[in-house]
Amino acid sequence: MRVFKFGGASIKDPQAIRNVLHVLQTVGFDNSLIIASAMGKTTNALEDVINNYFKKPEELKQAIQVVKDYHFGIIDGLFEDKNHLVFDKVNVLFGEMEYFLSNNKSPNYNFVYDQIVCYGEILSTTILSYFFNQENIENVWIDSRNLIKTDTTYRDAVVDWTKTENNIKNQIQSEKLYITQGFIGSDPNHFSVTLGREGSDYSAAIFAYCLDAKSVTIWKDVPGVLNADPRYFEDTTLLNQISYREAIELAFYGASVIHPKTLQPLQKKEIPLYVKSFVNPTLPGTSVSRGAILEPFVPCFIVKKNQLLISISSKDFSFIMESQVSEIFKWFGENHIKVNVIQNSAISFTVCVEDKFNNFETLNQELSKNFNVSFDENVSLYTIRHFDEKAAQSVINGKTVLLQQVNLETMQIVTKE
Repeated sequence: MRVFKFGGASIKDPQAIRNVLHVLQTVGFDNSLIIASAMGKTTNALEDVINNYFKKPEELKQAIQVVKDYHFGIIDGLFEDKNHLVFDKVNVLFGEMEYFLSNNKSPNYNFVYDQIVCYGEILSTTILSYFFNQENIENVWIDSRNLIKTDTTYRDAVVDWTKTENNIKNQIQSEKLYITQGFIGSDPNHFSVTLGREGSDYSAAIFAYCLDAKSVTIWKDVPGVLNADPRYFEDTTLLNQISYREAIELAFYGASVIHPKTLQPLQKKEIPLYVKSFVNPTLPGTSVSRGAILEPFVPCFIVKKNQLLISISSKDFSFIMESQVSEIFKWFGENHIKVNVIQNSAISFTVCVEDKFNNFETLNQELSKNFNVSFDENVSLYTIRHFDEKAAQSVINGKTVLLQQVNLETMQIVTKE
């Protein structure tokens, strides 16, 4: 089978969804599996619902209405028959979501987050499935929560590969077109979980691995994998081909085109990955495969904004030993704070981190019991793969450099604007 992944930008409105139909008609859709994200910025809107549920209950109803209006606006633009079954089905899904919010007893933010955010993908794939059937593209809608099984690490769940592979092989047959959700699965008690932000790419890789797929194609609003994010860099270059290893390196450092966990399962079975444009589906895009040489060979830039640069030093000016480093990293792990750069000296230890779960205050209190802690907020981390002097200067110009680290192929620079 072929696995196609369509992100939120590709299904953000009726015109975009009709374009997905055009893409499928152009490249073919027999014996294929479609993974879809939530439509447009739905995940952000559902995060507003969750935040209001916990902090501003008087605004909860309005936040839910925003999500409803957006989806029913899309349905109105796709289905001329206003008595179509899709209207009732989507109403039922919103009813389920509101029922959970009315009856939930758990104070666990991450648990509630996953039970609500999953509706973005459930809604999008439900609408897509009905629309494709209306357009005579017969398909089978399937709930990925019945297939992808995980542990109970809400918002960043770990896949149970044995159960997941058995489920997928038993419930998906070849010769059909399937539509399912990215980003979501379920825990042993069948509560919804998410696989990490932007995890739909990872879902595509999970299904591909379990199905021994012919290929995975990620459809984007860019022509393929670029050597830099065009939001932050001018004169970007399309990479025609890269190896799994190079793609993993880029993903590890934060390249946003391919999710960091996507590549490992594909590499294990040497399933080729294509990143292509849903605007121009006949263009070749970027291919990712075993042993492919980076072509063209140019510096690749990755930037991560809103980072924290933390400096930790001993209170008595003694050396920071291995046992203390181990303890520090244990605290980072327990607080789900991702470390992106490490630099140490005899009496200090500096890290650039990402605090996506807003746990730094708790970590800082813990660290400050035994260490002196200083930090800079809202710094930017630039990573340059295959750097040269010109590439480095293009990043440094006009900025204050707080940290710089170089190895054989990669330069990392932490800056303050």
